Amino acid sequence: CSTGLVPQLIGVAPEKAIKLTVNDLVRDKFTGNDNSIPLLAEIISGACAGGSQVIFTNPLEIVKIRLQVAGEITTGPRVSALNVIRDLGFFGLYKGAKACFMRDIPFSAIYFPAYAHLKTQFADEQGRLGALQLLTAGAIAGIPAASLVTPADVIKTRLQVAARAGQTTYTGVIDCFRKIMQEEGFRALWKGAGARMCRSSPQFGVTLVTYELLQQWFYVDFGGHRPAGSQPKSRISELPPINADHVGGYRLAAATFAGVENKFGLHLPKFKSSGVVSIHHPEPVAATPASDP
Repeated sequence: CSTGLVPQLIGVAPEKAIKLTVNDLVRDKFTGNDNSIPLLAEIISGACAGGSQVIFTNPLEIVKIRLQVAGEITTGPRVSALNVIRDLGFFGLYKGAKACFMRDIPFSAIYFPAYAHLKTQFADEQGRLGALQLLTAGAIAGIPAASLVTPADVIKTRLQVAARAGQTTYTGVIDCFRKIMQEEGFRALWKGAGARMCRSSPQFGVTLVTYELLQQWFYVDFGGHRPAGSQPKSRISELPPINADHVGGYRLAAATFAGVENKFGLHLPKFKSSGVVSIHHPEPVAATPASDP
């Protein structure tokens, strides 16, 4: 069961990091001053994120698949990740990259817009989201994204696996698609769709909730505009109005203390102002002229 686990653990961190960061960076370029972004721009941002991750995804996938298939063979020398990399070479690690693009670009183009819109549905009146809401949004968004790209994943796997004696070999994406349709039929392109959903849905749910909670706890912006619901709300608006007659550092103190209880992952008592006492200087009373006796 653990065959192919090592390359998965090594490659999954940079793969997810570059995907999430690129999505945020591109979204930031399309986001207006009112924090609105067109749906087409969301799709483009997700597509860019999916395309950028292939540099890590394809070598990871081909090594993992070769190790998993080798584990099914009981005879012959033991296959290791280093042996697979040495046999394939640098360019061999990107075998099936076209199919990988065909899978990852549509996946992210579907996933990230769906996730962003689901977050708005789960947010409370103040636009805040808890860990459970983020996890649910990420898991639900992964269901259509993972299922709809299953044909591309099947083709990618067929291209990357080492063919055994008597098995059909493929020369490219089109050749693979044509031979699958001729030999196995249309339904073969959707093999493993259920298992893929069961794997990708919770995986991306956990990934996104971790990513956004890190933004909340460390108050770090990884890509420009913070995603909706991830930034702490400033409580300056809850403070009493600043008295123009007040002399001192109240204006600076209010901005400093507002929201400090949830920055840097701290949970401190909420800062509440005791109010501003207005100081009114008594106006001098005009002297009453003395009456003549």
